[in-house]
Amino acid sequence: VQLQASGGGLVQTGGSLKLSCAASESDWSIIAMGWYRQAPGKQRELVATKPNGGVTNYGDSVKGRFTISRDGAKNTVYLQMDSLKPEDTAVYYCYARGSRVEYSDSGEPSVYGMDYWGKGTQVTVSS
Repeated sequence: VQLQASGGGLVQTGGSLKLSCAASESDWSIIAMGWYRQAPGKQRELVATKPNGGVTNYGDSVKGRFTISRDGAKNTVYLQMDSLKPEDTAVYYCYARGSRVEYSDSGEPSVYGMDYWGKGTQVTVSS
């Protein structure tokens, strides 16, 4: 699975940006997609994740300002970012969780999972 993100850029405090990320065709089923971010000198942190039919999860610092959505048919995830702050400045990474079932010779199923990451897109919020 390859993830292609777009939509980053420079915006002023209080402005908005929308990120998009599309997953390529694969024999792995996509069961969750989301976004993480990493600011200079800091660890990568959760922004938002949205599993198939599951509960959306947001990082505390973005709740009420960011909205994640998915188009399951296109294996695409979006992140609408509103009321942006300088502390939102970071490289934003698209994330996907893949799942695949393989069967043994006796027909016993085994479920495998794999995490995928995009290359990252820069978001800069000026004060």
